[in-house]
Amino acid sequence: MSAGEIFWDVVPYVTIAVVVVGTWWRYRYDKFGWTTRSSQLYESKLLRIASPMFHFGILVVIVGHVIGLLIPQSWTDAIGLSQHAYHVQAVTLGTVAGIATLVGILLLIYRRRTRGPVFMATTANDKLMYVVLVAAIVAGLATTLMGSGVVGEEHNYRETVSPWFRSIWILQPRGDLMVQAPLSFQLHALIALALFALWPFTRLVHAFSAPVGYLFRPYVVYRSRDVAPKGQLVGSRPHRRGW
Repeated sequence: MSAGEIFWDVVPYVTIAVVVVGTWWRYRYDKFGWTTRSSQLYESKLLRIASPMFHFGILVVIVGHVIGLLIPQSWTDAIGLSQHAYHVQAVTLGTVAGIATLVGILLLIYRRRTRGPVFMATTANDKLMYVVLVAAIVAGLATTLMGSGVVGEEHNYRETVSPWFRSIWILQPRGDLMVQAPLSFQLHALIALALFALWPFTRLVHAFSAPVGYLFRPYVVYRSRDVAPKGQLVGSRPHRRGW
């Protein structure tokens, strides 16, 4: 077994452990920091454009990754979806969503750098997160173009990267498959692992939040205010003369 195979067998589990333990630690000891630290009050014009573009784009990217990594090629073959048709829709949607995501994040970074109050609220942690996030998006776009044959030689990642990814979750890692993938795919996977390892310690942790408690919160009771005589207060305690 080569060093590369050992790396792709072990590092994913290290990353998963960091995500699980880090998320637990963040929730246990930093609940007040579990937030996006929204800067909408400082500037909203650019935010109204950049934020939806980034978030809708990244949602499509996530759906594409779920389909590409979790659904075996044999399943799409069984329903009559040819490899060519699959790659055409994957490249088309992936490129559009990837560009939208990249433009959105670049606008957010531009806004954060050029708007004084927003920049003042930016931490070193945020800067590191933005660097890794942009690197992951750029690497993803590159692998989309390279893997489809638009740039370089075509590579069917569903024969290497996808089986490797699925093997991790059944506790039978196949690092040998990842070693066979082109360097661009390995680099994209490595950056993604780094991003997930950073995830619990950045503002990205807000993606794990959902307003579940809102569904079970008690009703807010409103009571009418009694009219008090002039110079008096309504309440259980008598009015006390002040200075």
